[in-house]
Amino acid sequence: MTIIVHHLENSRSQRVLWLLEELALPYEVKRYARNKATMLAPPELRRVHPLGKSPVIEDTAPAGDDTAQVVAETGAIVEYLVDKADGRLGAPAHRAALLRYRHFLHYAEGSLMPPLLLKLVLARVPLFGKAAQKKIQPMIAVHLDYVEAELASRSWFAGNAFTAADVMMSFPLEAARSRAGLNASRPATIAWLEKIHARPAYQAALKAGGPYAYA
Repeated sequence: MTIIVHHLENSRSQRVLWLLEELALPYEVKRYARNKATMLAPPELRRVHPLGKSPVIEDTAPAGDDTAQVVAETGAIVEYLVDKADGRLGAPAHRAALLRYRHFLHYAEGSLMPPLLLKLVLARVPLFGKAAQKKIQPMIAVHLDYVEAELASRSWFAGNAFTAADVMMSFPLEAARSRAGLNASRPATIAWLEKIHARPAYQAALKAGGPYAYA
């Protein structure tokens, strides 16, 4: 069985490629380019999933079975792949670490990513965009301070071991470093980013996915 990753350039789907490399699961990549004018995903993705978004994966069926499992949403895909890999890089056994794992698995998209995305959208709005961005930046700073405090107290988000929670947290923090004020003033977070970027699986995922603006 092979997993097909429908991969949109400079998007959340880079995390899926990285996790697949970490888990050593076989996969194929189907690449999609953004519309250069709107930066939106191409309409071809709607043929894979009605929302027309990336990431989406297809877990192809074994011989003799004409069905395939289609999974959308990064968090759901991460949980699916961890389950497929018999729990590797999943929730730690220790309860405190388990709760941190669950928290950061969902915090990445549920709390941290929305203000970053809002800032990106407002950057494209003439006249009022810059003023609105200034109001959003303090909200982002609260999140970055929180992340810095967490990483200053341990090596990885869930505890002392790398997990899928770190994979989930990569995209918003890479985006924050690129365009939302994450810099050397938060050394633990910068050190964490440098550490994940040095992982062989991360480097392999970059080769598989093609150009990625946030690495």
